[in-house]
Order: sequence, then C-alpha cells, then structure tokens
Amino acid sequence: MNNSDGILLFSYGTLQLEKVQMETFGRLLSGTKDAMLGYRTDLVEITDPAVLKASGQRFHPVVVPTGKNSDMVEGTVFVISAAELAAADSYEVSDYKRVEVLLQSGKAAWVYIGV
Repeated sequence: MNNSDGILLFSYGTLQLEKVQMETFGRLLSGTKDAMLGYRTDLVEITDPAVLKASGQRFHPVVVPTGKNSDMVEGTVFVISAAELAAADSYEVSDYKRVEVLLQSGKAAWVYIGV
C-alpha cells in the first residue's frame, strides 16, 4: 500500500472521475491501469448529499469478494499522500470500508469495498 513515492490507492469507480478528484483532492491524479482478482462489481445507492454533488451519480459501483480468481475488477492505481488518503476516507460513505488488496500487477494497494 505504500511505496517510496506515497500511498497506493486502487479505484474502480468514481474516484477515477476528474470532477471527483478535483473536489476530493484539489488536483487531478495520474495513475496506471490494474485489476483486482477475486472480486465482482455491484452497485450501491448513495444518499450523502456531498458525495452526490461531487460525483453526480446516485448509484456508485462497489466491489464484493467472490474468492474466484476468474472474477476481476479493472481500475486505476493512484499514488497519493496520507492527507489525500484521509480525504478519500471522508469521500467514501459508510457503505464502503478500506482494505488492502494485492492487485494483478503484484502491487499492494488500499481499496474501498462493500461492507
């Protein structure tokens, strides 16, 4: 989850959107494509007004573990600071929890999954 440049955060959903990044981090993030194995994507309804305003979307993707390596969720790995990780924690609603996962690339990163 940490590398010499900062903290690794994997996003498969709205944290990849430029508008959300600007409102959450105050900057655009650059990242690399990667994937989580053993997870599938579902949807969760968002009711938090600040998150709805930032994303413009009522339903956000959420991943849930399946335990099957044939299941894969694609997304982007970003390098962020500790302060930006705290901002991401504030953005994500209580339907999500942050866990560490091993990505297809072999990198360990934080990700928000369904509770």
